[in-house]
Amino acid sequence: MKALAALLLLVRAAVAQENSGLSELVTREELRGFEPVGRVDVESGGFCTGTLIAADLVLTAGHCVLGQDGTPVPADSITFRAGLAYGQALVEARVQRTIVDPAYRNLDPVPVEMVDLDVALLQLAEPIPSAVISPYAVARPANGDEVSVVSYAEGRAEALSWQRVCRVVGREGSQIAVDCDVTHGSSGAPVLDRSGYRARIVSIISAGGEMNGRTVSFGMELPALVDGLKAALRRGDATSEAAPQDEAVGAAVTGMPGKPPRRITTGGGATGGAKFVAP
Repeated sequence: MKALAALLLLVRAAVAQENSGLSELVTREELRGFEPVGRVDVESGGFCTGTLIAADLVLTAGHCVLGQDGTPVPADSITFRAGLAYGQALVEARVQRTIVDPAYRNLDPVPVEMVDLDVALLQLAEPIPSAVISPYAVARPANGDEVSVVSYAEGRAEALSWQRVCRVVGREGSQIAVDCDVTHGSSGAPVLDRSGYRARIVSIISAGGEMNGRTVSFGMELPALVDGLKAALRRGDATSEAAPQDEAVGAAVTGMPGKPPRRITTGGGATGGAKFVAP
């Protein structure tokens, strides 16, 4: 609670800065460098944003794969569509297993301790070759305040939107607050540090809303949590696992039919609005 109160004070005290607008990424040239980011679709309805961080691992938000009643979203109902733009995906991959921290609970409003744990890994049935898509690395946030976000969201669900520059407006403990232009459906979107040769993921979007007329979203530091989830997968643990199939579907370059998706909201389940974490 103290950590959250301190973070909110930092957000309130932050001076408004000019962020860049959104750029839609549709063509292969526009998607260059952002190929690891895709839409995480659930058969029963809903979507999040996810990012390839290894040949067979997609990083997204925990509340995208765990219902508020604690029931896992079945792994075999989830599909990762990298670079999806108006029905065409660079790669489509079936999910074999999901994993979230066993202490995570999908609650609304979101307690501060749940933001720290709101991370999931999706293990793909077949790896995506690095020659097709080179995964992003996960890193700790740099000292600067400029970040970048790529996401799908309400009103822009059919193609990625890129905000070249937005700001870190508060840090406290392992939590990060940003004023990037995200909204319903941006859950799991990568917060990127682009100061180096190649972008690195320094957080993902978990919960958010408006404060003093500004969009503010909360995320977390990733390396330790992601390493723990990877270790759990290596041990054979899973939050949900797809049943064996006679013929593996795996990853394939494909075109996708245009199916209007529902959204999975930031900080909540398949309905309702984005919420601030509860002090």
